Amino acid sequence: MFPATAISPVQAIVDLSALGHNLSEIRRRLPAGCEVLAVLKADAYGHGAVPVARALESLGVTRFGVATLQEGLGLRAEGIAHQILVMGALFPDELPEVIARHLTPVISDPDLPRHLASLIGNRAQPYPVHIKIDTGMGRLGLAPEAVLPLLQSPLFHGPLQTEGLMTHLADADNEDQAYTQAQIARLRDVLGKVEAAGLSIPVVHVANSAAIISHPMSHLTLVRPGLILYGYPPARWLNPALDLRPVLTLRTRVAQVRDLKAGESVSYGRTHTAPRHSRIAVLPIGYADGYSRALSNRGAVLIKGQRARIVGRVCMDMTMVDVTDIPNVVAGEPVILIGRQGGDRITAADLAAWLNTIPYEVLCAIGPRVSRIYHQSPTGPDA
Repeated sequence: MFPATAISPVQAIVDLSALGHNLSEIRRRLPAGCEVLAVLKADAYGHGAVPVARALESLGVTRFGVATLQEGLGLRAEGIAHQILVMGALFPDELPEVIARHLTPVISDPDLPRHLASLIGNRAQPYPVHIKIDTGMGRLGLAPEAVLPLLQSPLFHGPLQTEGLMTHLADADNEDQAYTQAQIARLRDVLGKVEAAGLSIPVVHVANSAAIISHPMSHLTLVRPGLILYGYPPARWLNPALDLRPVLTLRTRVAQVRDLKAGESVSYGRTHTAPRHSRIAVLPIGYADGYSRALSNRGAVLIKGQRARIVGRVCMDMTMVDVTDIPNVVAGEPVILIGRQGGDRITAADLAAWLNTIPYEVLCAIGPRVSRIYHQSPTGPDA
């Protein structure tokens, strides 16, 4: 829909050197032999899955995780040849494409192996899969007691091979670690029974971003970093644990500066009335770009290194900010919505706090009409 040559007035600057730095920080915490599976779902959390995957491949990452078949196919179509684990729900009618594109399915439904095996037939090499156990997330996954009988079934002595065993932690970013420790213990119990039955599983993975930081016992043969790859801890109490660098800067330019008399209003619904003579900068970004309407009359952007407060409702395509106290703001002035400018910085975590949500949602919301620009820089962009 948006030609590759059309650069939006709103740009997401993705610093691949910061991505590499965060990967190094993650690897520094892992035991020898523990691999990294980089989570690229939701277009690499809004950063652009294909360029991020290529950058990580150049840094030795050979396993990637996505949520959907479409995400996996998109990576394959762009030449990403390493393992792609499809971690979300899969349906029987999607399995032919899974096989054709050499994607690795996560089995979380007891009926799916039968459908997969019927498509594999009598191939010389069994098809690798990962088995997901529900140890307490209450979402996708097999009951712990169902795992061993499934692995002992004929399906896994011919057409299918269990390459991996995994679970999904529900509460790893909680300072109270009891529930996470119980989930890890349930997985270890299943693994013990599997091994006692004489079965070998090469890859076992539990740790998400929070567990990588706070639960070393979850660092088994593989970890699955998501948010921390992109520069944010999953909870504020985890902030000091890693030296993370935000990878993405969101920027635009002032489209127009308008004068507002005291008593005049701005934007839909007239939710902001100027208490004094004001100067209002109009920015060409709105909720269609992923800049949430819930930021209306709250939050701020950076202009000339100073915070300019959002006033009025955020529109589909435009946002207004008060620049009365920032001298000499003109059309074309650089604006930082996420990132650093001068001595100040606004992060995705700041936006999340204003929105009463989490940085994941802020980053994933950044829309497709926002141009992604990739670069390598030790310091990152500074407008």
